This record gives sequence, structure tokens and C-alpha cells, in this order.
Amino acid sequence: MARARSTTRTPTPRRTPPRSPWRRRLIVFIQVLIGLGVLALGALAIAVYVARSQLPSFEELKSSPNGQMIRVHAADGTVIVSLGPSYGEWLPISRIPTVMRDATVSVEDRRFRSHIGVDPIGLARSVKVRYERGRWIQGGSTITQQLARTVFLNNQKKFGRKFREAILALAIERKFSKDEVLELYLNKVYYGGGAYGIDAASRKFFGHGADQLSLAEAAVIAGLVKAPSNYSPTADAAAAVGRAGVVLETMRETGAITAAEAREANPEGLALAPEPRQNSVRYFTDWALPQLDMLIDETQAPLEVWTTLDLNMQRQADAAIRANAPPGAQGALVSLDRDGAVRAMVGGKDYVASIYNRATQAQRQPGSAFKLFVYLASLEAGHKPEDSIVDEPVTIDGWSPRNDSRRNSGPVSLRTAFAYSLNTVAAKLGQEVGFSTVADMARRFGVTTPINTHPSMVLGTSDVRLIDMTRAFASVAAKGVAVAPYGILRVTSNGQTIYSHEVDRSHVLVAPYVAAEMTDLLQTAVNTGTGRAAQIGRPVAGKTGTTSSSKDGWFLGFSSGLTTGVWMGRDDAKPIAGLHGGTAPAKAFADFMKPATASRPIEQFETQVTLPEWQLEPDEESYFGNPDNGMMVDPDGNPIATDVERPGSADDQPEPAPPGAGDDANDDRREPQALNQDWIDRVTGRPAPREVPANRQPRDQPRDQPRDLPRLQSVPQEERPNQ
Repeated sequence: MARARSTTRTPTPRRTPPRSPWRRRLIVFIQVLIGLGVLALGALAIAVYVARSQLPSFEELKSSPNGQMIRVHAADGTVIVSLGPSYGEWLPISRIPTVMRDATVSVEDRRFRSHIGVDPIGLARSVKVRYERGRWIQGGSTITQQLARTVFLNNQKKFGRKFREAILALAIERKFSKDEVLELYLNKVYYGGGAYGIDAASRKFFGHGADQLSLAEAAVIAGLVKAPSNYSPTADAAAAVGRAGVVLETMRETGAITAAEAREANPEGLALAPEPRQNSVRYFTDWALPQLDMLIDETQAPLEVWTTLDLNMQRQADAAIRANAPPGAQGALVSLDRDGAVRAMVGGKDYVASIYNRATQAQRQPGSAFKLFVYLASLEAGHKPEDSIVDEPVTIDGWSPRNDSRRNSGPVSLRTAFAYSLNTVAAKLGQEVGFSTVADMARRFGVTTPINTHPSMVLGTSDVRLIDMTRAFASVAAKGVAVAPYGILRVTSNGQTIYSHEVDRSHVLVAPYVAAEMTDLLQTAVNTGTGRAAQIGRPVAGKTGTTSSSKDGWFLGFSSGLTTGVWMGRDDAKPIAGLHGGTAPAKAFADFMKPATASRPIEQFETQVTLPEWQLEPDEESYFGNPDNGMMVDPDGNPIATDVERPGSADDQPEPAPPGAGDDANDDRREPQALNQDWIDRVTGRPAPREVPANRQPRDQPRDQPRDLPRLQSVPQEERPNQ
């Protein structure tokens, strides 16, 4: 029987549908992201760890101010100016008022106590506002990030800087406590007006330390951080009050204060500290401090700059200029000690009204004060003060100078010509030695401005600076050795001296005998000539200068080791009635020099005062203060015909006597006093009259005089003014 065939079939396995390639890619992508995230977190942790290890200690951060601060000291050590960042007292967290801490946290970083240095919620909010407004309105930086930026970074709005800021913030939070972070922040953040830290800001705006801040004051200061220049109470009081209101409302929202406290704060009723008065000291510091760039290389560490300025002399100089400068005119003064140290500098009557320094920046014609270089060149060429030269009409290359008296006196000595500022003699001397030689002498003595060599240059038609002219006279006083003005004695940084000035006395400009002869002439000009208003009761040598139409008045002179130059005039160079070198500038010189030299011993010059020749009547400037260079010239130095009445006319009224003159000072102008040796001894502070040699004609006996010139009349001893 045949076996039946089995009909059972093996079941076929079910086929699994293939996976989607996009799903596989998504899984791989997520895995990669997780891996990258892990790597990023690892890298972030490493970066934070490294940054934390490199952070300075808390004490080091406390002692390192940001930016360079410069404190300027006067000669006696008094701080006269603080420039650059201003830091007040460092306040530990325990001394910082609670209202100041709460105001800062509320308006700058309300989640400060809970975040890790970076606030994701705040960052998300700032991004949301950016999306809604189309521009960045809110910043997502925490207080810790702002501290990192203030101390270690800058304000560049770049992703790289923001990333480094976040790393540093995380590192700071790992190294310091929240209170330490807040203490660093409040003592270092910038609040505007050069003030860093709450104490500096409190003192600047409210006049007291930050440990005394009220709620309203704290709200104003806390509101400054966002935009110091926009919300500064001294720049925009309304904006500052409005911002303080925002701070108070934020504090109410965060529960730091109650609604009642917010209403009672009243920022509008705050009294601001007055702005410090910018006095004339700033003229000096504006001139001296830029020189630091050439003296030192330090640009980061705080500097202590010790200067030559004498505050008493500075006050006296300021008062002398204010008291004597004519209405509508400006004045300037520079005073140099015998080594070139600037003891006083006034660049104008009011620094607040004008910071333009007329002592160092203004370039004006010096008038006859420039004759210093004419006579120095002549003396170096071999002339002597007693040499005779003819005062006569002269024409040089079409230029015909005239004396102010409009007359000529024939043969006179150089001493007489200089004492009475004879223009014709100066022109002849300039032609004799060469006008380029005179220009070279001016440059040799420190004149830095261009000097023309036209014949009229001998009358001071080239513009010069007051400080340069003062330097030149100081070099004469130093017996021909160059004197260079300087204002910075030494500079210290972190207790170490990094610069100290050294005086160079090796540069000889002229032989000592030439300087002595020049001093001889300058003494005569003050004691018997155009500069008599500059007498101070001790030996003085100096020279006046007046430009055409009385646009500029100068007096420069020296006594007891102190050389002082004074200039007066208008900034627009318009004429000033009555302004002459022998009047207001000479009076200002005397007003300054009397107290400035009071504590110094009286120093006699090597050459005694010698009277000019008696046959020449002094021109009117000797008695009435009229210009010693009143002739007007065109740009080429040629005389300009004017209708100006000759000085000394019948309509002229004598000017008031100089301050401190005796009761007969004005009578002296009507009847000239006796110019004898006894009177000179009184003027120059000599203790007793000198004996007159038997073989020499006494000085109170006039020599033979021409009949066409009146002679000086002797004044009895009891009628002589007290000079």
C-alpha cells in the first residue's frame, strides 16, 4: 500500500519594513549634539577652572584701580588737581548702606543672589525684547558680568568679548562669595564724571561719603550705571530724577522697599554738591601735564606728580592780573625762579570763562621789550653802556623810525638810549650788528616763534610768547646761562620715583660780562626810565614794551632771583586806551613781586645803578606812562601817518600813582624828582648812600645842558616820594 505524501507547508517569515533614512539621521544628529554638548560643557568647565585659577585674589582686586589716575601736587605738597579716574574710600560690604545694595541689585540684576554668574532668564528676556522691538533695549548682563567687563575687559559689543565675559563671570562666582562680588562691583563700577565706585560718586554729586547715602541718593547713583552721561544729575537733573524714579519703582516691585518709602524718597528735593571752582592753577597744570608723555613711559599705574608751583605766589599773581588788567582786556603772568622753576602762571583773568593760556599759547608783538636782544647783540659785538651814539633821524631800506617824543637829542650813551627807549638808536644798532644777528640772539635766548629780519624788527614787530620772553630775561639774570622753564619736579608711582628733574647749567648763551652790562641797562630802565612803576623797594632790572595803538602792554623784569613777565591786551588785538608797558603791566609786576620776594633776601646786582645822561630830558613815558613804541607801522615796517595826538599834550591827565607810592607820587609827575644816588639807594634798598669820590662829579649836580632842552630840577630831600 502506498504511503500518503504529506501536504504540510513551512510558514514564511514576515518581512520587517525598512527604517526611514531621515530617522536614522535624526538619531545620529541627536547623538552628535549630545556628544558636542558634553564636550562643550567639559570645555566650559575647563575654561572656567583655568580662568578661576588665573583670577587675582580679592585683596589684589581691591588694590588695583582701573585706568590711570594722576594727582598733581604744588611745591608744598598740597594736591591741586586730580585727573583721570577718581576713586573714593573703599567701603567693605558691611559699611555700604542696605538701600544702596538693594537699589543696585533691584535695577541691575534682581536674580543676583540665585544665578551662577550668568542669568539665562535675563538673557532670554533681552532676546525676546530684541525680537519685539527690532533692536537691543535690555542687556542680559548680570552684576558679575559687569564686574568682569569693568575689571578685565572693555565695552566692545562683539560676541567674542561677551563669551569671555561669561566665562569670567562663571569663574568669579566660583572664586568669590556673592557679598564679595557685590562689594567689588559697588567700589569699582563707573558712575560718570570720572567717578569710579559709590564713594567717589557720592562725594562728587552729594558732597559726602557713600556710607551716609539716603534712599533717594542711592536711587540716583544706582540709576547712573546704565548710562552715566545721560543720567548724570549735574548734566541733566530731570533725566537723573526720572531714572531714580524707575529705580525706586523696581525696588518696590522686588520688595526691597514699601510703596510708602518709595513715595517719601523724593529725588527731586536732593541738593547737589557744588562744582569745584576751576581757578588759575589749571593754566599751569594744562601746560605742565602734557609734558609727562616725554618724561615717562608709565601709562597704567597711578601717578603722583610733584610740581614747582608756589600756591601763595599763584594767588598773588592771580590777584595782580585781576586788579590791574584794564576792563575788556586779558592779562597773563609767568614767574620763574633762578633755575627755571615756574612758581606762578596765569593765562587769563578767568579759567572758567576761557581756558586759552595766554602765557604759553598766545603770540603777540612785544614792542620795545624786544630791544633786549638788540642791545645784547650790540654789547656782545663790543659796545659798552657808556658808548656814545647819535640820536638822529635815520632811514633804513625805506623805513624811518621816530622816537616817541618826536624829537632827537644828538649824541647820547647806550644807557640813556635804552633807559628812554629811543627807537632811532635801536634801529641804528640793529643795522650795525645785523638784523639777522638780532634774530639769532632772540632764538639763542629761547624765542621759539618765527622772527622776521626786516629793520622794524628791532621795535618788536615779530610775534612772541610771554613764557619765551620771560625765559630770555631769566637767562640774563642768570649771568648769561640758559634758563629753561620747567614745572614738574618729580613723578612717583606706587611709592617709587620714576622721574626727577635735573637742572642743566652748562649752556652759556653770552659771556657773563655781557649779561652784567645788560643788567646795568635794565636797572636804569626801571629806576629812571620807562619802567619806574615796577619799583618794589629793592633792586629790580626790567623793560617795558608797548605796541602800536596800545594793543599790547608788556613788562618783564627780575629781582632777588625771581624773573616775572606780564602781558596785557585784548584777544582780538583791538587797541586799549591807556594801556602801556609802563602802566598796568608794570603795576601788576610790582603788585606780584612785592609779596613774592618779601621773604627773600635783598640781592644787589653786580653792576650798580648808573644814571643816564642828564642832558636828555626823559620822554613822557617816564612820568606819564605813554608808549615807548607808539609809532604805528604797516606789515612792512613803514610808518603810518595817523591823527593821533602826540602823547604828553595839554589834554593829558596824569595817571594815579602806583599802589604803595607816597603822597607826593602824583606831584612827582608835575615836577620831576631828583635822580641822584641817594634816591637810587632808597629805591634799590641799599642801607646807606654811597660816598661820592672827590675826583668825580656828584650825581645830584647836573652836567652842562643844551639851551634848547630844560633840565631836571632838584627836589629837596623832604619832598622826595617814598619809593
